[in-house]
Amino acid sequence: MAETQGTEVKLPDPVEMSRAMTRIAERSQRLVTEFLTRHATEGLRGNADPLNLGNAFLEMTARMMSDPAKLLQAQMALWQDYILLWQRTTQRLLGQAAEPVAAPAKDDRRFKDPAWDENTVFDYVKQSYLLTARWMQSMVRNVDGLDDKTARKVDFYTRQFVDAMAPSNFIVTNPEVLRTTIETGGENLVHGLENMLKDLERGKGQLKISMTDYDAFEVGKNLAVTPGKVIYRNPLMELIQYTPTTAEVYKRPLLIVPPWINKYYILDLREKNSFIKWAVDQGHSVFVMSWVNPDESLRDKTFDDYMTLGPLEALEMVRRATGETEVNAIGYCLGGTLLAATLAYMTVHGDDRIKSATYFTTMSDFEEAGELSVFIDEEQISMLEKEMAERGYLDASQMAITFNMMRANDLIWSFVVNNYLLGKDPFPFDLLYWNSDSTRMPAAMHSWYLRNLYQNNLLSQAGGVTLKDTPIDLGKIKTPSFFLSTREDHIAPWKSTYVGTQLMSGPVTFCLAASGHIAGVINPPAANKYAHWTNESLPPSPDAWLEGATQHAGSWWPRWNDWVAQFAEGKVPARQPGAGSLKPLGEAPGGYVAQRLA
Repeated sequence: MAETQGTEVKLPDPVEMSRAMTRIAERSQRLVTEFLTRHATEGLRGNADPLNLGNAFLEMTARMMSDPAKLLQAQMALWQDYILLWQRTTQRLLGQAAEPVAAPAKDDRRFKDPAWDENTVFDYVKQSYLLTARWMQSMVRNVDGLDDKTARKVDFYTRQFVDAMAPSNFIVTNPEVLRTTIETGGENLVHGLENMLKDLERGKGQLKISMTDYDAFEVGKNLAVTPGKVIYRNPLMELIQYTPTTAEVYKRPLLIVPPWINKYYILDLREKNSFIKWAVDQGHSVFVMSWVNPDESLRDKTFDDYMTLGPLEALEMVRRATGETEVNAIGYCLGGTLLAATLAYMTVHGDDRIKSATYFTTMSDFEEAGELSVFIDEEQISMLEKEMAERGYLDASQMAITFNMMRANDLIWSFVVNNYLLGKDPFPFDLLYWNSDSTRMPAAMHSWYLRNLYQNNLLSQAGGVTLKDTPIDLGKIKTPSFFLSTREDHIAPWKSTYVGTQLMSGPVTFCLAASGHIAGVINPPAANKYAHWTNESLPPSPDAWLEGATQHAGSWWPRWNDWVAQFAEGKVPARQPGAGSLKPLGEAPGGYVAQRLA
């Protein structure tokens, strides 16, 4: 490697190396013993192909082979690309300039090290991989005759394979790892092996890759620290009322319904990026539901229960705490789906206590659920239901793995390289700490929403869903609505969330933010990051909406606050938690959010 010339090769200390290898051997033996013991008692359960990939790829291969001319044409195109790559690599070796045949995307951080471009050998390795990856994905995407679900599954798992085989993931084909190995005398690999064993121990035999320094954060200490009180608790949620920071507050309180699939404090990470603190500072009386992390005792809790013990009960508690019967409400992701369903239920019963509804990255029509649909077919739902019947809940790690696979290069392979190959410790990052703070889901509720929402898309149909013996219809909702979606959302694709604007009959405002499912939402004005788009018209097509939209610099938060202030009913003296009929049960962030799975 040209980059290592003149670098002094460090020889490892034999005594330290011996001690390190002894530690590694002892921990490895213990892990293997625990693994064998556990599987000897539990057995290897489940379907040999729980994701039903075999049938999907078999069908894809059969259809591909049925058109040999197309297959030959694709292979010839790959061969021609390789010939061109060899020619241009030869030019570079002879000292001549040569344009690349394949280049990574600008945001592809796998190839950020200068050696990928400056060193001819590594440049060839990089381009060879990119050509092959492009060819492989193009092949599976252009197979005729596959149904949409099979095509999407094949494409998704082909990408997983392609990402896993990137040269950046291997010692001998990653220039940064090679350089570090020479400079440290291999200490990076020894420390990386210790990091891997630590992650195996943390996962009790399963590799749970560390994404951050978990000792650097603690909920209630340096995360979720906005002052407030827990004023109510039931088996499914704690209700938090936040301490005002202004002399006056808006008359109508603000009730936030977070997703139960994650913990609420994504909205209250740290002071500088806390949406909750910012909303309090704008003069809102903020109430937040903090969902419990359920165990087997809650296995029979349903979507009905989440509505009844969630938003509906919270509305009554807000009334007892403030005397106000009317609120403005926010729902985030599945919390927004629950909010929409609750509003539809309330509409049938003539209940108009929610005067405005804001939906953060919320799907109400699940026809195009993005890459999550890869994990939702009859085989996989049946497998999950079987496992949940034994446990009583969906294990949190299963959902975490699903979301991480959707951004494998950022949330899996970058940490493999950093932690195991470079031997570095993960960087303290509040967002990734929250991302790893997973929650379980009750068996009955999870099965219901997978089948009724994701699989059959019944919520978008009038009368398709019945809650508490009440058929509901989103089209009857007349409550003013503000939809906030994010342009790079891989969990709730913005074009799918846009469909919600066409379902409800009340006045609707749609705002599109840059970035993704989290960063696009948690974007405080002081950060001066990203942009957002607005358009007063709401054509049926999301593409038509974007074509006519106006781009604005910076955060969407102030724009939303101007909108919601229309429904806030003026100002009243600030309300302190505990001043009403509900006495505090403890300090925010409460006990439910602190239940962290090891």
